[in-house]
Amino acid sequence: MRGHTNDVLGVVHLHGGRRIITCSWDGSLRLWDLESGTQIGEDWKDEGEKKSAVYSIALSPNGKTVVSGSDDGKVKLWDVETGKVIQRWTGHTQGVTSVCWSAGGDRVVSGSYDGTARVWNATETGETILEIKTGHMHVWAVKYSPDDTQIATGGYNEDAAKIWDAKTGKRIKTLKHDSIICSLAWTSDGKKLITGSLRLIRIFDTATWRQISTLKGHQDFVSTITLSHNNRLLASTSDDYTARIWNLDTNLPVGPPLQHNGWVECAAFSRNGRVLVTGGRDKNVYPWDIHAILKQAGLEGLLSTDTNIVSANISPTLGH
Repeated sequence: MRGHTNDVLGVVHLHGGRRIITCSWDGSLRLWDLESGTQIGEDWKDEGEKKSAVYSIALSPNGKTVVSGSDDGKVKLWDVETGKVIQRWTGHTQGVTSVCWSAGGDRVVSGSYDGTARVWNATETGETILEIKTGHMHVWAVKYSPDDTQIATGGYNEDAAKIWDAKTGKRIKTLKHDSIICSLAWTSDGKKLITGSLRLIRIFDTATWRQISTLKGHQDFVSTITLSHNNRLLASTSDDYTARIWNLDTNLPVGPPLQHNGWVECAAFSRNGRVLVTGGRDKNVYPWDIHAILKQAGLEGLLSTDTNIVSANISPTLGH
C-alpha cells in the first residue's frame, strides 16, 4: 500500500474491518481501503498548521475519533468521518511520541521527548488533568491499564518501565531493564504487562510485578508490540527489518519472521485478529494474512475466544 513519502509510524484499524488509518513522518494521516489497498480521499492534514511529523495515533473506544501526537509537541483529535482536526492540545515542550485512550474514552495519556506523560480531558476542553514527571529523559511509550487505574511508561535514560497511579500520578512500581523501553502492552484482563526493548520482549505478572517470561528472537530494538483481541497472539516489530508473531499460550514464535525492506515501526491487529498491518521506514503499509499463517502452522484455534480489544502501542523509531 503505497502513498506516504516518509516513514510510516502508526496504524489503527477502524471499526467494521474494512479501513485503516496510518500516520507518517511526512506529516499526514491517510485513510485506506484494506481490501483494495488504495487510499481513500486526500491526505489528512491540519490546515493552517506547519507540517510536522506525526509519531503516533490511537483510535477512541467508540471508533469515532483518532488522537495523534506530533513532532511539534501538539496532541490533536481528528474526526474519523471528515478527516478534520477538531481539537488541538498544547502543553508538551517537545515532540509527542506516544498516545493512548483510556478504556472509558474520556481521557488520553501522551508521552513526550520532554520526559513527561500528560493526562488530558478528552470530553470537554482538552485541558491537562495530570502531568507526570517520569524521570525518563525521553518517554517512548505510554499505556493505560484496562481498568484505567494505572498508567505504564517506558523510555530512555533510566532503562525502566514505570507504573503510575492514573489519578494521582504517584509512582507505584519501577521495572528495571537493561535497555531502553520502546513499547508496552497490557493484556485485557490487566494481569500481564508486556515490554519491548533491545532484542527482548518481557512479560510481567502485574500482581507481583515479577518477570514471568522472555521472548527472544529479534536482533534489534522492538519498536512495537500489539496484542490480538483474545490475548493469545502477540505481534512485534523491530529495527531488524522484521515483524514476528508469537503464540502467547506457549510464548513461542509462529512461523518465520515477516521480512521487510527497512525498520518496521508500527503494527496493529484487526479486531478479529485475522489481519496484521505493518509499516515502517520503506514508506509502505503491508497487510498480512494471519489466519493463513496460523493455518499453515496448524494453530487456527489461536483466533478463538473473544475478549476485549487491547490497542497497539506505537513509538517513533529510536533512529530519528
